[in-house]
Amino acid sequence: MNGIARQAIATVMLLAPAVSGAEAPRNYTGTITDTMCGSQPHSNMMKDKTDAECVRLCVRGPNAYALFDGTAVMKLSDQKAGAKYAGQRVRVSGMYDEKSKSLKTISIEPASGN
Repeated sequence: MNGIARQAIATVMLLAPAVSGAEAPRNYTGTITDTMCGSQPHSNMMKDKTDAECVRLCVRGPNAYALFDGTAVMKLSDQKAGAKYAGQRVRVSGMYDEKSKSLKTISIEPASGN
């Protein structure tokens, strides 16, 4: 295989994810909240409940677990993992979909320093 063919193949392989719309997973750090409260402090909502209790109550009905990273509220694709870490600071590995404002969750773990 000559140098031009190798260069063309390498270029196609590098551009394939961008063309297909696939995004490489990345890490997001923030707090597990819900889509109703979003970035608002839970202490403003339910003064007699912990953040985790408020989040769990708020996800009943049409609301869902989400990650608030300090800027955006991103609905989590893995709701069971979100439930496990309600109200906690976590690191989520996944791919963000701007159109649906959701985070395709690969993994969730406690953030360092919790």
